[in-house]
Amino acid sequence: MTRRRFQSGCLVEVVNRFESLGAHVQLDGDVALEPGDRVIVHGPPIVVPYGESHSERRTATVTRAGPLRAFWARHVAQWDLTSLYEVGFDGEPA
Repeated sequence: MTRRRFQSGCLVEVVNRFESLGAHVQLDGDVALEPGDRVIVHGPPIVVPYGESHSERRTATVTRAGPLRAFWARHVAQWDLTSLYEVGFDGEPA
């Protein structure tokens, strides 16, 4: 079982605002990620002060999943999704 690994440029966008907190990575080109694939973005951590957003170019290493990891990722993802359905709220006042 061999893994295919390659480098790709990417755009990293980090947002730290009241209405949104998150990070997004967009790989260059037509790279389609499949279940089980891994992406490692290289470089120092990006620190964004509250109320701001930041974008910068980085290099990423993409490692394609082998058949076993891809199979496992597809089936485990189903359980992660169904765990969201278990969230509930009490009808008791605060």
